[in-house]
Amino acid sequence: MKIREIRAVGLRGATPEGGWNDELRQDDCVHTLIAAITDEGLTGLGSVFTRDDLVRGALALLEPLYRGENALEPERVSEKLHQNTFWMGRGGSVTHTISGIDIALWDLLGKATGQPVGRLLGGRYRDRVRPYASVLVEDPEPLAGRLRRSMQQGFRAFKIGWGPFGRKSFALDEAIVKAAREAVTSESLLMVDAGGSDAFWKQDYKWALRTSQMLAAYEVAWFEEPLKPDALDDYVRLRQAAPVPIAGGEVLTRRQSFQPYLRAGAFDVVQPDVTKVGGISEERRIGWMAEEYGVRFIPHGWNTAVGLAADLQLASAFPNTDLVEYLTGSAYVDEIAAGGWRLDRDGMLPIPNTPGLGLELNLDAVAKYSRGEPLLPPARPRRSGS
Repeated sequence: MKIREIRAVGLRGATPEGGWNDELRQDDCVHTLIAAITDEGLTGLGSVFTRDDLVRGALALLEPLYRGENALEPERVSEKLHQNTFWMGRGGSVTHTISGIDIALWDLLGKATGQPVGRLLGGRYRDRVRPYASVLVEDPEPLAGRLRRSMQQGFRAFKIGWGPFGRKSFALDEAIVKAAREAVTSESLLMVDAGGSDAFWKQDYKWALRTSQMLAAYEVAWFEEPLKPDALDDYVRLRQAAPVPIAGGEVLTRRQSFQPYLRAGAFDVVQPDVTKVGGISEERRIGWMAEEYGVRFIPHGWNTAVGLAADLQLASAFPNTDLVEYLTGSAYVDEIAAGGWRLDRDGMLPIPNTPGLGLELNLDAVAKYSRGEPLLPPARPRRSGS
């Protein structure tokens, strides 16, 4: 089975509200869907956390390397793409695009073999996982209302982040966390994401340490991205001194970038994003590395339904990966998935055991957000039997 074509369509019109208002408009594109199409008509789905024009440019660069390749060998093909594009820059849009290709090839391998991707990764430790509702921070009262609505939907774990947190005053930060904890009650997990990868993040180690002490009083399960992504030494100091676990790593790409952070002890929780880190192949290696260093591996591919589907399969294949991020109310997560996602009575998200990623797209919704640009080729007419 050979790769015949790889298509990409960007998603527009439903960018997240809240913390990104100053950066994104509805016509901006930050998520791109990938379809890897084979000579036998089978198609695999991928997702890239990069705008579509950059993805198409990367595909043009990569096409001589992937066209005609074996579609059932995701790790080898992805490593071939990485190895032959070092000079184009590691970690940017080329690496992000390889991530989408890799996810799509794993989806193809699962479909061709009739197995869920998690089983192909070595075996399924679980058939469901707890999703944490990822909610952008607002002022205390509207945030509390939004969290209560998420509880009514069945969520029992929550992460709040970005928005005004760490950007106005310490008093407001504490009021936000207090309102969130009261809304979700002591029975639920609560995490806080400062969003230190925001442009020109101004907070430093001392702020992060003081804030971690405040968060401990509200039994926060982890403090995410409290520092600039490249502040390795400060992350190490903070992890040693903070009374709550420290999480990060979502902006890093490829395993080589994660290694110094894990070796130095920068994180309690590491969060590689499957849609830009290098795909499932690369994220699996990072997950193994994290386990060797005693660090929790919690995926960060929440940005589209395809990213969430990949996270679910990864969560099934690691014994200690008991959470996945779920951006509530996102059209790119909920609306483009055929049938949507359903939490069970315990607030858990079932992990598909159908072939590949176990995801079917709502093509009408994809067409709506891709402005009619087709992702998949027309269905082939069936031949009548002789």
